[in-house]
Amino acid sequence: MAYEIAGDADIYWLDIADGVLGVSDRQGGITTVDHEDEFQWSRRSSGDGAWMVRCSDEGVFRGHSRGVTHYGARSGNQLWHTGTDGVVLFGWQKPGEVFAGTSRGWVYRLAKADGAEQARYRCDASVFSCATSPDGRYVFAGDNHSSVYCFAADGTRLWKLGTGCGSAFSMQYRDERLYIVSTDGSPACIDASETAVREAQQGLLPQRSDIKADHWQRVEPGTQVESVTEVSVTDGSGVIVECVQEAGRLRVHVVPPGFDPHRRVQFPKDIRVPGGRYLVTEVRSSVNGGFYRARGEIRRLV
Repeated sequence: MAYEIAGDADIYWLDIADGVLGVSDRQGGITTVDHEDEFQWSRRSSGDGAWMVRCSDEGVFRGHSRGVTHYGARSGNQLWHTGTDGVVLFGWQKPGEVFAGTSRGWVYRLAKADGAEQARYRCDASVFSCATSPDGRYVFAGDNHSSVYCFAADGTRLWKLGTGCGSAFSMQYRDERLYIVSTDGSPACIDASETAVREAQQGLLPQRSDIKADHWQRVEPGTQVESVTEVSVTDGSGVIVECVQEAGRLRVHVVPPGFDPHRRVQFPKDIRVPGGRYLVTEVRSSVNGGFYRARGEIRRLV
């Protein structure tokens, strides 16, 4: 367990950036916690139904019934607000820009610096999800009528396709592929490469493949970890970390030299034991260098 959220919170969306978790809720609120699951700040907006939250170094971008609001990453102060035509249902971000899909069929492209509108993209129905290619050259959207759209950066609609598996409730772009999770429970992958976009404009579509998954096994979380009594860390087999009591909280630090002894380690909360030492596969610095992350297998040293 890394984060624990109050059971009475009606969560609409989550996002995380460099260990900071943003939680948006039904009442239009936004709450952030850090990599140690410690409360940072919470804000309420003039709107409700905060479906969109995107966290980044520039701050937290939250979309709700009255538009998109930008809050400072550390202070939580409102930096700007931009109204939208319709309720914001989904959001996407890339360096310098944030995108918001609305219930009135628009995808807004806003500048992160001041919330200024850069462009709008028109869909034929409510926008359930949206995404872009890393350079922003292509903008994608999924509506509530089971269609997916591709736009050029200037707003030109390049194509509109039926998913064949329901409406795209969520969307993610990675490595020239567009991944969606639909309202009928299907995950799907769409070729969104340069070649595929051009061919789709000409009406040429790839052969669709349906993959049926079976033999699923439920995985239950546990708090038991393997114990080891003898280990050598000089051959690169792992890194030792130690759990210590600090001001009433259990913290984890890296033991071997070469690491900053003052930096804390993001480490599962429910397996921490005061004075316990653990061998982890590797320890990596966070993006901003504020803490370490334990990665790979975790074993208790006894």
